[in-house]
Amino acid sequence: MTTLLLLPRNALIAVLRLYRAVVSPLYGDVCRYHPSCSRYALEAVQQSGAVVGTSLAVWRVLRCNPWSRGGVDDPPARLRPSYRITTHGFVRPAEQPGG
Repeated sequence: MTTLLLLPRNALIAVLRLYRAVVSPLYGDVCRYHPSCSRYALEAVQQSGAVVGTSLAVWRVLRCNPWSRGGVDDPPARLRPSYRITTHGFVRPAEQPGG
């Protein structure tokens, strides 16, 4: 059941990974922030889910403009993650202790 709830998040992660592999290299290093906006979006969705992660990514893209100072801007981390991130970047339920 939990894996089914993670399906929208993992689908969005797949789209973001495809974007980072195909489109992002065409632009080069143009982002004012570190990590880049696409990396920020990927990490935000991984950590916060599809809805909250997308809203964080949209807010980040809106802030990324020629008048922005830029700098280091990491997505907020969850205090107690209930998932693990696989080597390919997808999210899976965390193993429960004692189970």
